[in-house]
Amino acid sequence: MSQPTAISQGPTDRNGRIARFLRDYYIYFVFVAVIAVLSVANLDQFTLFERGNFLNKYNIINILRVSAPLITLAGAFTLLMVSGYIDLSVGSAMSLSAVVYALLAINGVPFLPAFVATVAVGVVLGTINGFLVVRLKITPVIATLITLSLYKGIALLLVQDGVSAIKSGGGLKMPAWFNDYGREGVLLSLPMAFWVAILVTLVLIIVQKRTLIGKYAAATGGNPTAAKLSGIKTGKIVWVLYGIVGVTAALAGIARSSFMSLGDPLSGDGMELTVILVVLLGGTAFSGGEGRVSKSFVAALIIMSLTVGMLTLVPAYYQTLVIGSALLLAAASNHIVSKKGKSS
Repeated sequence: MSQPTAISQGPTDRNGRIARFLRDYYIYFVFVAVIAVLSVANLDQFTLFERGNFLNKYNIINILRVSAPLITLAGAFTLLMVSGYIDLSVGSAMSLSAVVYALLAINGVPFLPAFVATVAVGVVLGTINGFLVVRLKITPVIATLITLSLYKGIALLLVQDGVSAIKSGGGLKMPAWFNDYGREGVLLSLPMAFWVAILVTLVLIIVQKRTLIGKYAAATGGNPTAAKLSGIKTGKIVWVLYGIVGVTAALAGIARSSFMSLGDPLSGDGMELTVILVVLLGGTAFSGGEGRVSKSFVAALIIMSLTVGMLTLVPAYYQTLVIGSALLLAAASNHIVSKKGKSS
């Protein structure tokens, strides 16, 4: 009796591999495409690009320098969304941290104590979010909307009446070192804030790939019930992740405050939306269980490149539309590719 002949799965397997390859690496293709389009555009006539086209040292350094706060936040936010949770208060936490840092500096506190104290404030803010979500069982969106208003209100209260921000004036002056962290180049013409953002990203990549926090975050977001039944203390994991987000929000606030040379209680407005878009563009599932810190890093660079490029290419009232359209196309492509990859 002859043996049945196996049916060849060659084309199907090949299509599946292509779909998985696109799903895993599409964000890098998008990044190259964005840089290519901006590079061939006629930018020489604009002041920002007076030293040449988009791809020159001046513009690259400028983009990386202003990207520090977003890059700092993106990795931690990715891990939180992978776990199936979200934090809408990151912009307000960033603003409050910026105000605290500036307030300490202008009142004579040296750099290191001011830095450490501000990061500690970020830990507290993240811990409060974790408490509301984990212990009080408040829906993450509702809980962090509450703290969004709370943290922003505190930041506004810390600024004196009639003053828009903590800055030099009225007999007080920012110390000479205040701009060093977020603006002055220390290595390859880039400030310390950028290198801290890179360090934070690398640490979080390791956390995601090599530690139980990363594995448990994915398990919690993928199937919370199964994660609990397997013995994972999902509440503790989520609480830790909120604390990490708080730390990165504080670091982002310090970077923004140092770059602007003031403590603006509105400096983080809209950051929660931007970082959500970055994380989604990087392929993180909104429902949790899937996402990579490394992809969010690339997505942050895409957003900042588009932002800087659009400042010179299109009128202000079209910029949000252009960036939103690009995000929509990229997110739609990611969804289609991911769906095909899973079905193959």
